[in-house]
Parts: sequence; structure tokens; C-alpha cells
Amino acid sequence: MTQDTRWPSHGGQAAPLLTRFGLPCDHPLLDFSTNLNPLGAPDWVPSCLAAAAKGLERYPTPDYRLAREAIAREAGVSLEQVLLTNGGAEAIFLVAAAHAGGQAVIVQPTFTEYARACRAFAIAIDDVCLTPPDFSLDPARLAVSLDRGTLLFLCRPNNPTATLLPRETIEALLTLAALRGSRVVIDEAFIDFVTPFDESLAPLLARFDNLILLRSLTKLYALPGLRMGYLLASASLVRELQACQPPWSVNHLAAELVTPLLADGAFQARTRQWLSGEHPRLQAGLAAKGLEVIPSRANFFLVRPPLETVVGSAQTASAALFERLLRAGILARHTHGFPGLDGDWLRLALREGDANTRLLAALSEERTA
Repeated sequence: MTQDTRWPSHGGQAAPLLTRFGLPCDHPLLDFSTNLNPLGAPDWVPSCLAAAAKGLERYPTPDYRLAREAIAREAGVSLEQVLLTNGGAEAIFLVAAAHAGGQAVIVQPTFTEYARACRAFAIAIDDVCLTPPDFSLDPARLAVSLDRGTLLFLCRPNNPTATLLPRETIEALLTLAALRGSRVVIDEAFIDFVTPFDESLAPLLARFDNLILLRSLTKLYALPGLRMGYLLASASLVRELQACQPPWSVNHLAAELVTPLLADGAFQARTRQWLSGEHPRLQAGLAAKGLEVIPSRANFFLVRPPLETVVGSAQTASAALFERLLRAGILARHTHGFPGLDGDWLRLALREGDANTRLLAALSEERTA
């Protein structure tokens, strides 16, 4: 599928959209297009970074042992099963690099970087689409696509649909993939925002050596500029992927933050309290405004005007809603470029209480306009 270049390829890119719709560059906006923790980074982060800056004159420790030990404790795996990466994006590209020239199945619609990484390493792609209206997965269709050496890319919870494949389905896929000689790559970038808070698949690593889990530290801790991520897999798979990684790909400041971030239980508890209160409120509020809302298991929502009210195409109706929200000071995430969505839907992040209230108020104004 060809990306419509009139639309930015990721969220958080307000400038080209303001220009496109003839709005001034200082047009006030609440950003609902990026799925970051709206509480922001923990208060102690700036002072921690300032202290860590004293080590910038040295190369980072090549094996990032302290950061990896903290991750291993958190995930309940061995040190040898952890690879620290320059954000989740590097983890995706390392997996692709290690399987260059092969085949991949990508469950769509999903994060576009899986396909981009595959194309970069000449990996042939077979898209298997989730089935509307609930974006469920047909395991039988997926099974047909799996063959020896195939990579299967899944996002759980999925971005942008916010749906969560059941653990039983994942286990069945892992078993089938093992029989077919395939590896399963599951991106858990948003797993910290799923309730209940025990949905990570890390325990399955003890049973399946064909599983690769991708994780991000930038979403929960709202630090995307520092690029902190990691992957979890069997020790042999980690060695294979590490062989594709440039030396010192993770900078000193990012590596130094990993241990204290994971140790900050108070911040995690505060995030869960916010999530438990605001998630159901916003989901119900969006539905009450007449939008079709996919039941969300993540910190964002996939929405569109209900089809029975649409004059013309769903894409036209969602584009009109996007523009009206933008003019009202709300930046949504378009879905142009997501196979199977093609601009028919909008994605809205969960934010703090006041911002969510303003979004709902803007939707009320839009209905009466």
C-alpha cells in the first residue's frame, strides 16, 4: 500500500497538518495523536540525567549489564535473555536484519514500522488482516501463511485498534509456529497500559524458544526522545540478534535511566490509578457522543462516525471530523497508511482528566455545528 504523503506517517506531527488546513503555526492544540503517558516523566528524571551527564566523556559499558539486570528482574527472565535497544524501533529492525531475505507475515492493521523494517531487509511480506467490526483474528487464515523460516509480527495490544489477542490464542499460534519452524515477534510496547496488569507474555519465554518480545520504556515513562527499548527472547536468539546490533547503539543517559525507572513503583501505581479512572470514562464518553468505538484494552481508542450517519464514505466522514477537531484545538491521529483502515477511522489517545473533558466538549460542539 502506498502512503498518502499528504498525511504524516506518525503521530505528534502537528506542523504539516496545520499548514495543510491553513491554520497558524501557533494554533493552540491538545495532542491526542501520540500514545504517551500524559502524567509525563517522573519528577526526578531531570536531576538524574544531570548527574548521569558526568559520564558522557566515556563510552557506555558495552554489555549494558546494570540496565539488563534491572530488566531481567522486572520481566522474570535471565540476564542472557535481555537485549537493550535504541527504542523499540531498533528492536524491530534488528529482528528484520537477522532474517534478511526471508518471509514475514504481518497482522494488519498495525504499527507501520514492521513493514518498513521488512522492506529494508528484502523480506517478502504477507499481510493477514484482522476482521472488522471487532478486529478479531482468524487463526485458520494465519495458519495458512506460516511456513518454515517465516517471521510472524503481532502487536499486543495492537496499535492502532487497541485490541488484545487472548493469551490462549497466542499460545496456540506459538505452538503452531514452532511446528512450522517459524518465529513469532510480539510487540508489547503498550502492555503497561493494559488492565488487569498481568497481561505480559514474558512467562511464555520459558516454554517457547521461537518467541521474541519487543518492549518500550518510552511510552509508560513519556521519554520518547531518549529512545529506550529492549527485547526478550531465548539466550541463543538474543545472541543472534545482538550480532546485528551496532556497538554502543544505546546512549549513556538512556542506559543510566533504566534501573531507576523500573524501580519507581510509586510512579507506576499513580499511572495505574489514572488509567483505571480515565479509561472507562473516556470510552463511555466517546460512545455517548455518537462515535463507533472499538472496545479498547490500551491507552488509546479507535473511533469513527457511525456508518448509518455517514453521507458519502467513512473516509470522508472521518477526514471531516479530523479537520473539525483540529480547528477546535484537538489533534487526532489519522489512519491513512494503515492497511485495512485506510483513513476510515481516527485514533485518540487517553490523556489526563481535563484534556479528556475538553475532547468530549469539542465532540459535542462538532455534533451541533
